Amino acid sequence: MKRLILAVLTGLAATQALAFGVDREVTLTPIGTYASGVFDEGAAEIVSYDPKTRRAFVVNANDATVDVLDISDPTAPTKIGAIDVGDVGSDLGAANSVAVKGGLVAVAVEADPKQNPGIIVLYDAAADPVAQPLATFPAGALPDAVTFSPDGKTILAVNEGEPNDDYSVDPEGSITIIDIKRGIDKARVTQVDFTAFNDQKDALIAAGVRIFGPGATVAKDLEPEFAAIHPDGVHATVVLQENNAFAQVNLRSGEVKDIVPLGYKDHRLVENALDPSNRDDAIAINNWPVYGMYQPDGIAAYRTFGGTYLVTAGEGDSRDYDGYSEEERVKDVELDPDAFPNAEFLQENENLGRLNITTANGDTDDDGDFDELYAYGSRSLSIWDRKGRLVWDSGSELEDIIAAHPDFAEHFNCTNDDNDCFDNRSDDKGPEPEGVVVGQILGRQYAFVGLERIGGIMVYDVTNPRRPVFETYVNNRDFSVDVCNQRDDEGDCMTGEGMANAEAKDLGPEGLAFIPWWQSPSWKPLLLVGNEISGTTTVFEVDLRFGRK
Repeated sequence: MKRLILAVLTGLAATQALAFGVDREVTLTPIGTYASGVFDEGAAEIVSYDPKTRRAFVVNANDATVDVLDISDPTAPTKIGAIDVGDVGSDLGAANSVAVKGGLVAVAVEADPKQNPGIIVLYDAAADPVAQPLATFPAGALPDAVTFSPDGKTILAVNEGEPNDDYSVDPEGSITIIDIKRGIDKARVTQVDFTAFNDQKDALIAAGVRIFGPGATVAKDLEPEFAAIHPDGVHATVVLQENNAFAQVNLRSGEVKDIVPLGYKDHRLVENALDPSNRDDAIAINNWPVYGMYQPDGIAAYRTFGGTYLVTAGEGDSRDYDGYSEEERVKDVELDPDAFPNAEFLQENENLGRLNITTANGDTDDDGDFDELYAYGSRSLSIWDRKGRLVWDSGSELEDIIAAHPDFAEHFNCTNDDNDCFDNRSDDKGPEPEGVVVGQILGRQYAFVGLERIGGIMVYDVTNPRRPVFETYVNNRDFSVDVCNQRDDEGDCMTGEGMANAEAKDLGPEGLAFIPWWQSPSWKPLLLVGNEISGTTTVFEVDLRFGRK
């Protein structure tokens, strides 16, 4: 009751402040970190939070566990145990994702080998971390992300179905829907596949869905990466990252209703400039004759302006296996002389030559040379309507912000596992936005976006989905120290236990979780961030300050 009264009073105060011309400023401050000490082994990836126990659950791929952290004091996160998913079965691999709702912890666990069907395991959030699971449910091959519906009555897992390295085994991508509204013991599991679209392969390709794996059907080629359940709890949007598309799913009927191509970002447009070279020793954000594939990783759904909208982080991803690879650099392909009369100039290392592109797109007339160039990822934050139509994109703003930042311009487009790294990711996917969550603060909607390479969190006010406003960029990384404690004879950082230098702080943000103030142990909004390279889980305090306009 006390928190409810405070919420009403705070909301009234915020409304009055806005009415009298008071501006808002969002700040993000790191206040506490749990450091695993493990370098570059995914010791802190996806994160989730249980408000009742004030515990954070963190996927630790290094130990094949879910670490359990006590954050009742958010300035001093403490590990109190770990859920060992290996106890469930000997034929299982690592945990890939975790979600918490209503006191239940859902963990997505891949099989060993991961081309076999995985499982979803449920635990009691309040139990001893080594307690036995409450239930296990079958999933598809490589369950890569799991989430709860807003009411906690449905669990959704997306099963990526990646091929093995020689591409001799390519399982179908799929979606697992677990209905627990009648209780765990009466749960209903629905496995949703894409076989109904197999006879639409040509039409989907013509529409812009990337279906290109060797000999693959539509069902085998589609690889679900992440999902967002809409606020209505009935519909969900699933990211098909490599395919540059969305799948629209009805959870009630257990059907994929549509597959929506995301289109391409035209980097020739002024607002969509990029820096494509890591060999020019400079920040050079310019326009080039290249298309960017949005290929989002993280996605979040939120409601604003009377509608449902989707926020995505355009990370980009390629298929690069021993049995098949689509990766190539612009300098190593033949450019069509009519489409690219200045090919020699473009293919120089300091121009487009170093940029990684796909060989699966671009030869529009099948004559062996490239008429168009397609790069991985959009290097941006994007907003879509519930049907998958683009509403807004941040263009070149992520790179522009870092390039102009007094503290981070000298580390522009750095990688995440070394601090001597200026501009060395420009030829790939730039800052590489990966994870995204949306949180509401005093009636405003804010998107928090993690940048996988240089690191840090970008914050945008997305209340108006057609005119988002950049708020702040915070990077809890120290570039002045070595990122690891020990290097080998060749000078490369050694990975594993004890190798992460705690002084370097956060490297490689992967998963994010927003905690509203009314669920927070400090009564202030918090943001949890799991960092896969440094193996750290950091708690940020989110503050909304008011000042006179």
